[in-house]
Amino acid sequence: MQKRLTVSVSQYSTKGRKEINQDFYDLRIPKVPLLSTKGIAIALADGISSSQVSQVASKVAVSSFLADYFSTPESWTVKTSAHRVLTATNAWLYAQNHQNLFHLDKDRGYLCTFSALVLRSTTAYLFHVGDTRIYRFRDGHFEQLTEDHRLWVSQNESYLSRAVGMDSHLTIDYERFDIEEGDLFLLMTDGVYEHVNKAFMQQMIVENQERFENSAKMIVDQAYAQGSSDNLTIQLVRVDALPSKNIDEINLQLENKSFPPRLEPRERFDGYEIVRVLSSSSRSHVYLAYDQERETSVVIKALAVESSEDRAYLERFLMEEWIARRINNAHVLRAYPQSQKRNYIYNVTEYIEGETLTQWMIDHPKPTLEVVRKLIEQIAKGLYAFHKLEMIHQDIRPENIIIDKTGTVKIIDFGSTKVEGIKDINTGIEQENLQGTALYSAPEYFIGLEGSFRSDIFSVGVIMYQMLSGKSPYGVKVARTQTKAAQKKLKYQPLALYRSDIPIWVDKAIQKSLSVDPSARYGELSEFIYDIYNPNKKFLTQSNRPLVEENPLLFWQLFSFSLGVIIVFLLLRS
Repeated sequence: MQKRLTVSVSQYSTKGRKEINQDFYDLRIPKVPLLSTKGIAIALADGISSSQVSQVASKVAVSSFLADYFSTPESWTVKTSAHRVLTATNAWLYAQNHQNLFHLDKDRGYLCTFSALVLRSTTAYLFHVGDTRIYRFRDGHFEQLTEDHRLWVSQNESYLSRAVGMDSHLTIDYERFDIEEGDLFLLMTDGVYEHVNKAFMQQMIVENQERFENSAKMIVDQAYAQGSSDNLTIQLVRVDALPSKNIDEINLQLENKSFPPRLEPRERFDGYEIVRVLSSSSRSHVYLAYDQERETSVVIKALAVESSEDRAYLERFLMEEWIARRINNAHVLRAYPQSQKRNYIYNVTEYIEGETLTQWMIDHPKPTLEVVRKLIEQIAKGLYAFHKLEMIHQDIRPENIIIDKTGTVKIIDFGSTKVEGIKDINTGIEQENLQGTALYSAPEYFIGLEGSFRSDIFSVGVIMYQMLSGKSPYGVKVARTQTKAAQKKLKYQPLALYRSDIPIWVDKAIQKSLSVDPSARYGELSEFIYDIYNPNKKFLTQSNRPLVEENPLLFWQLFSFSLGVIIVFLLLRS
């Protein structure tokens, strides 16, 4: 039975000696599969005392964080999800302050301090603004994990230097660290930590191991008894069990389902009728089938029995459908949602009637620039669907691009795709340095660096270059370079060597996408697509430089060719 992340919780809040409670706290423990992909979230906010509306800010900050965090894509990292949510909340509170003129006196506005902790798999993610605090109690020792954002003007006088809703730009402290079974995290407001020492808190924790739910109230009662005049709120979260590093829904399939037998045409299988075998190998068997419920043709990819011992491959196989179900784009292969019980391990995707880009290039050896641009634009649109979900395809090549009968481009094969949001969960997948096919892979892969969105852009650049020239910009030299120094010696071959009808600014755009240094490439696919349709002034300026400066190699190649022609002409005349 697979272990799951399990926690015990004790939390308590009171207005104390104040008229109202301006603190707010809450947590969410979702069910599977969100428990593995998004984790458990705990949040605490403290409204500033000088404001009559800060309790609203506290409630909005905590409630919005917990609701919206779990609504962000599962493929996003915890950091991206939390930052997007907190930035949006800050913008809303800041706008409310301006609408109500609270920006003239920030101490009266919708402001609060905020601390949150997300526990996912075996990792904790901390987000903090202000002077609420998060502590960790481990092996009998307390450690303060947050830093107070408070500016002291004298020994007895200070004010908040950072709070949610205070400024249009929110700076959030972020930390990430491993967690262990038995770790205890404490989130509390200053009304508590300023009046209770660590020795008392440790005593309460130790004495209430069996009645853990009472610990929070006992600590708050002690702070009150010690004269705290502020609101008092504390949350205690103890890690009782850590999970296996696997996505639950994938791991459950591997545990509970077997591999299907080899299927033959006309055979009925889980509501499908097999039409024919599309391909077969020691890894998998691919069939064209008819979905009797949807009344449409589909592709079934089933694992071969020979793959049963390769755990990493099995996880990647199931991840392909996991990824496809989360991308809804006309230029990406679609996975059909599971409408009936599956008795075996296999994937079901749409059937695309068409040809690969590899075959298309064979059939169209000299396509026009306009045709190439339209195809590249479609590839970019499909790839952008991956990037906006923080996924890197990592294997963009002509064999993984299909053009259907209507001329629509679709990206297929997600076996190498890296999902930023779950790469620290699925360790089996990440044990291998997946880098696609050498001819289309970015240089950084070959010196042991991780891929990024810019790596996919490099692959798109290679494809466009190949479609226009029939050649590769660097050939196999990229795969042979093992150091940055060697990579710096790689020279881009201008398209002018093969085609005189390609504008220099288009060539320059492709060259930028193919920069050996990832930081010199386009940061976004949209920028690349814009530049292959619209002349970039920077490229036009560069193109006015003498050819001997712009591209010495091309200059001397053309010079040698011209000299050879002259010599032949003179010899023929003599």
